[in-house]
Amino acid sequence: MKLLLKNGCPVDSRNELPEKVDILIENNKIVKIAENIDENDTEIINLDGTKVLPGLIDMHVHLREPGYEEKETIKTGCEAAAAGGITTVAAMPNTDPIADNPATIELIKARAQEALVDVVPLGSITKGSSGKELAEIGFLSRSGVKGVTDDGNPVMDSEVMRRAMEYSRPFDLPIISHCEDLNLAAEGVMHEGFYSTKLGLKPIPAAAEEVMIARDIALADLTGARLHIAHLSTARGFELVKAARENGIKVTAEVTPHHLTLTDADLQEYNTAMKVNPPLRSVDDRDTLIKAVKDGQLSVIATDHAPHTYEEKMGTIDSAAFGISGLETALSVLHHYLIRKGNLDWNQIIELMYYNPAEILRLDKEGLKIGSIADLTIFAENESWTVDTDKFKSLGKHSPYNGQELTGTVKLTIKDGKIIYDNRGGQGELIY
Repeated sequence: MKLLLKNGCPVDSRNELPEKVDILIENNKIVKIAENIDENDTEIINLDGTKVLPGLIDMHVHLREPGYEEKETIKTGCEAAAAGGITTVAAMPNTDPIADNPATIELIKARAQEALVDVVPLGSITKGSSGKELAEIGFLSRSGVKGVTDDGNPVMDSEVMRRAMEYSRPFDLPIISHCEDLNLAAEGVMHEGFYSTKLGLKPIPAAAEEVMIARDIALADLTGARLHIAHLSTARGFELVKAARENGIKVTAEVTPHHLTLTDADLQEYNTAMKVNPPLRSVDDRDTLIKAVKDGQLSVIATDHAPHTYEEKMGTIDSAAFGISGLETALSVLHHYLIRKGNLDWNQIIELMYYNPAEILRLDKEGLKIGSIADLTIFAENESWTVDTDKFKSLGKHSPYNGQELTGTVKLTIKDGKIIYDNRGGQGELIY
């Protein structure tokens, strides 16, 4: 089966392409890219100048299965990814059982075979993500994990983290670190600052994140391991990462769309959809992170998609669970708040959500070129939509952007040459 996409505007600075192209797909690959292609016996879609991106990668997603299927399943999480224009997700290991062994990794891989998008499994650093005893990192590597992390929990024991970094090196696996000193964070629920005092909510100081970033950078320097800082949220944390990179330490970091667009002031309505971990930070923190991604000094944007049930997000800020659903809004949020205002451009998005995560996870991705797998995201910049969490494909229905009108929407998602999400009629149809 052939598919011909006409009049698309490609985004991929690493492959020299005209401003507007036709793309011919046969079976699962891009077979021709040219300014004009005529082809018979082909399904033709006129893109009318919409953006054509390589299918995006989200390297920080909680799919919840096995064990927490009431929050999300691999199937629904991947459907949400498809609706967000994301064709590859990295699945965090904080499932039940924890993905600290090859059997659980094989279970995740088996269930992912029928999913709409690719699932890259991550293994846990320690058994049960307890932070006490190392998981069998070698066996996890042989089972196909592309990184190890106890995300959701920090590895508090510095000796355990050191040994994890040492054992990860022969397998070329990144250590993906959830940086949070639990003693400093205590049972805080929001960023420590003016608004935590005003709102009377228990705070989490920025230092709770920063001291762990500093520790892990020191350990990465000691061991030579590849360190990736998950969901970086503070200005000082960024300065630590920047200085480490300038000194040749192998450290990368990611930031989420919500930490780039929201601040602790947004909790004034006591909306539990604003409760995330790490918490929304100050204006200065947010602005520093925006400048960092604009200047190419942070490596990745990832959603930290963390769905919960309705009941878990109900109640007070104090009692609600941390986490939101982010897969379906990420690209529109970044376009609406950052690209339109000149803080990011499309080629930077591709670096942050395609090439850099692929490099960190050692995924073979070649972008928009002849011979590459036809994973594509088609995005219409001028079409607006209103976020309605009731229409989310994810089982998690909580988003800080619920009810907001966003400019720019995913029109088509193509995986292995096949349309898996079709929003041309505004219905957001998933296609298996």
